[in-house]
Amino acid sequence: MSILKVSIRQIKAARALAGWSQEDLAEASGISVPTIKRLEAADGEIGGRPETGAALVAALEKAGVEFIAENGGGAGVRMRKRSARGKR
Repeated sequence: MSILKVSIRQIKAARALAGWSQEDLAEASGISVPTIKRLEAADGEIGGRPETGAALVAALEKAGVEFIAENGGGAGVRMRKRSARGKR
């Protein structure tokens, strides 16, 4: 199983889709606002400790964001479809 490489641009786009501020992401992920600001000031893949990136991605996925891997069509993000049986 390969680990999904997530870029800072995907994190920013995911926050926008979720309607979250940096403060909202900090609260949901347990990562400090200054750390999120520092990471988002850069470009490329998420820097810092792997656990930090994993916490950010997990919080955004819990909010309904799906990260799309680079697969020839370009990396991206989208909101997950809600199931027809019931909303979670």
